[in-house]
This record gives sequence, structure tokens and C-alpha cells, in this order.
Amino acid sequence: MSEIISTNKAIEWVLPKPFICKWIVQPEQIDHYQHANNVAYVSQLEATAWAHSSALGLSIEQYQALDRGMAISHHDIHYHAAAYLGDEIACATWIVLCDGKLKLARQFQFVRISDGQTLLAARTEFVCIALSSGKAKRMPEAFVNAYGGALIRPAA
Repeated sequence: MSEIISTNKAIEWVLPKPFICKWIVQPEQIDHYQHANNVAYVSQLEATAWAHSSALGLSIEQYQALDRGMAISHHDIHYHAAAYLGDEIACATWIVLCDGKLKLARQFQFVRISDGQTLLAARTEFVCIALSSGKAKRMPEAFVNAYGGALIRPAA
């Protein structure tokens, strides 16, 4: 489980107003190279996205009640440096696209708190689906309001 944090460290974020969770790398997340496995990073992308959605007022229960969900259509992940056992990582996310219809995109930046090193930069694209059928469906108003209201536009 990710802990939502506020950090006073001078972290250089790629965008303003990040939503931040803290991840501490655990022994079971270490691979044969003695650093965090890429699967651990992907799991943390998901955990950070869910924590942010919940903070915006959209829990899994609300997704189920609305029969809608945001399903991943594409991940673009860039690994810049390794994370090691016990590293404390600030995991930031931003909503960078919400078309109010079907598409949503998040940007992520994971930074090791001890030295400010960016370990990962990622973008995940989502499409709105009906949970009951798995088919693409228009975003409900609650999604448009929550995600659209959190939209940060990247500099051109």
C-alpha cells in the first residue's frame, strides 16, 4: 500500500502540483540484479493511479456503481536509474489528458527521495469502458468532473 506524502525536499518535478505517494522498495521486489524489478514499478504505477483517483473522489466502488472504468490502452515507460532495497521513492502523477469522452492519460515521475534522482518517467493512456461488457463507453459526468478538474496541461 502506498502512503500519500508531502515532501519538503527540493524535488524537481516535470509538472506543477503533483499528486505524490511514497513507495519503499521491499525485499520481494528485488530481482536477480539486486534492484527493484520492472514489475514492481508497474505495480507502483497502478497503486499511485488508484490512490490519486481515490483522492479525487473516484473509488473502485464508485466505478462499479457507475459500471465504468478506465482501462489501460498503452504504457510508455522510461527507466532512468535503478531503485534498491529500502529506497524511499516519491511517486508523482498528473492527469495530462481528459477528453471528456473516452480518453484519459496520466504522466508519472518516480524520484528517489534521498538524492532527488528521477528513476522513472512514464505515461499511461486509458480508455473508458463499461465494466459489465468491457466495451468502450462514454465517460460518466463524475469522471469528467473529477479527472477533467485535475487536468494539468504539459508545456508545449
